Amino acid sequence: MSLAIFDLDETLIATDSDQAWGEYVAASGLVDADEYTAKNNLFYDSYKRGKLDIDAYLTFSCAMLSQHSMTELIDMRQDFVTEFIAPFVLPKALALVDKHRNQEDHLIVITATNQFITEPIAALFDVDTLIAPVLEICDGRYTGQILGTPSFGVGKVTRLREWIVANDQSLVESYFYSDSHNDLPLLREVTHPVAVDPDEILQAEAEKEKWSIISLRD
Repeated sequence: MSLAIFDLDETLIATDSDQAWGEYVAASGLVDADEYTAKNNLFYDSYKRGKLDIDAYLTFSCAMLSQHSMTELIDMRQDFVTEFIAPFVLPKALALVDKHRNQEDHLIVITATNQFITEPIAALFDVDTLIAPVLEICDGRYTGQILGTPSFGVGKVTRLREWIVANDQSLVESYFYSDSHNDLPLLREVTHPVAVDPDEILQAEAEKEKWSIISLRD
């Protein structure tokens, strides 16, 4: 059994779920819309430039979760996935995941977007494993803090290797699909790196390294 590993945002879905969650909470009046949107956009720009401070971003994006009960948050999340995510699920992405499922590969989504947001999105693809930033829960509520290493940049390599050791797996004949140059550390670790509708930096690197380049949107 090989590992088939997928980035989520802008790879399997034609949007960024973290950015979309920011748009959702702003539009829903859950935060000060102007202030939150301005900060969220700055973080997103930093991400695209490869300069994101992931700890600062997660502290910012997860703060509002501590202000609501778990029941309220789950209701919000269902609305969010229905309105902001489901329309952006790519049919070719579903087919790609199914192709690896039919090959009996172990299906993993690995993402820098926190576990609360991404659990129901990963479920849309019926993958075996989700690796995402883990949120601390105390007395049944989110605290706004992150546990362990965030799965971003080289942190994706760290988290995946932890999972491999814990589950007695290996990267032999592994695949990783991603759109972002932020994922270059993990792309360099797998047997079959695949650039999916890549950004300019990843496109150039994939061409130089002669990696596969595909589109799930055309």
